[in-house]
Amino acid sequence: MTLLEPHNLPFAIAMGLMVLLALVQLLGLGDWGGDADFDLETGADGDAALQPGMMEGFLTLLGLGRVPLTIWLALFLLMFAGIGLSVQELAENLTGAPLYSWLAAVIAGGAALPVTGVLARPLGAVLPKDHTTAVRTESLIGRRATITDGVARAGSPARARVRDVHGQAHYVMVEPHEQSSELHSGDEVLLVRREKDQFYATALAERRLSPN
Repeated sequence: MTLLEPHNLPFAIAMGLMVLLALVQLLGLGDWGGDADFDLETGADGDAALQPGMMEGFLTLLGLGRVPLTIWLALFLLMFAGIGLSVQELAENLTGAPLYSWLAAVIAGGAALPVTGVLARPLGAVLPKDHTTAVRTESLIGRRATITDGVARAGSPARARVRDVHGQAHYVMVEPHEQSSELHSGDEVLLVRREKDQFYATALAERRLSPN
């Protein structure tokens, strides 16, 4: 049985995609350790949230957030291809013929998800912690951030780094909450609200808390 036979086509494609991901990283076009922010909010208008605890638990079970998304995807593709080829080999040995490619792909995909989750957890424990854990983007509101690049003005956002409850880094675009304010590189700010993908922050040095 060879990888290029028609009944193995889904697994050949998966292997090709995995090799492509590796080449992208080797050429410096991607980042294995890049930040991955899984926004669990869903709905037709993007404002309704699905049971965040249940969704976060599901993503954790799959290993998403344990390792950077690119590594998770490469690991899943490897497991999908390996399990699929094994299923086809087993079917051919038992029945004399492989399964239909779509049926083998469904079986391999269903098995590869939990296997990838099991492998991602110990892998994430040994990787550098410069990536984010699966959290709701909304949960970053109220957290401190640091402007890393540029000057944030009204209508002109700057990049900021914020750490979630797990201590993992997220990079977000920030504008000042007060229209007349400017936030400079190195400033520590407080994220006070979000509109779609845009965060708004106030400089901690300017923040005035009511005595009540």
